[in-house]
Amino acid sequence: MKNSILFFDVDGTLYNSEKKIPPRAKEALKQARLNGYEIAIATGRAPFMIQSILEELEIDTYVTFNGQYVVYKGEVVFTDSVDQNYLSEIIEFGHKRNHPVVFIDDQKMIASVEEDDFIQKSLTTLKYPYPTINPLFYRENAVYQTLIFMEEKDEALYSETFADVKFVRWHPFSCDILPKEGSKARGIQKLLQKMNIPIENTFAFGDGLNDIEMLQAVGTGVAMGNGHEKAKEVADVIAGHVDEDGLAKIMKELNII
Repeated sequence: MKNSILFFDVDGTLYNSEKKIPPRAKEALKQARLNGYEIAIATGRAPFMIQSILEELEIDTYVTFNGQYVVYKGEVVFTDSVDQNYLSEIIEFGHKRNHPVVFIDDQKMIASVEEDDFIQKSLTTLKYPYPTINPLFYRENAVYQTLIFMEEKDEALYSETFADVKFVRWHPFSCDILPKEGSKARGIQKLLQKMNIPIENTFAFGDGLNDIEMLQAVGTGVAMGNGHEKAKEVADVIAGHVDEDGLAKIMKELNII
């Protein structure tokens, strides 16, 4: 469909449980492009963490860091980050509770401490090695996203203490720290302004808590069958499980392919 765009989350949406793109999903995206749809990624991951996907699917437009770093045809069109001094307060608060952080820019990850079990276990699910260490990295570099490593039982304390940011959980041991207005939805809106595509001509496919705003904002929000219940609650359509070709099947049902 001319002047329409599809946004795909990565983990649990494009990637199956083996962190691979199912062949039928890859073929579905190819067919959607032939049918006139623009194809874009919308992920919590950093740009350097999706390079293989961008190359495999021939994509050059993407929303990364949950909306904090937006690229249109290879050009950065929008960035945002948490205020450095405010981030320092959060880091110090976490340090007193043995809750470390990982800083991420567009090229790398940097951890605040060595050999933390929560960091190791969380990043292993992304198939990413333990980062190098520099607790002051955020003072000297642009940081588009910070991960804080604490359990769900501690999350309310952070949300109450630091009302000017939001904590979006992506792992039992970790949350993204985002600006209060930060989300994939805002990143998508910035991109649509650049592309001159109306919001009603957009589809988004996701599965996680960080997809909720995106699924609500677009013309048609699709939650994967393997997705978080809160994502399913706000979606317009529920797809099958990612491991059972849910993505390709729902794209066919929606007449995208």
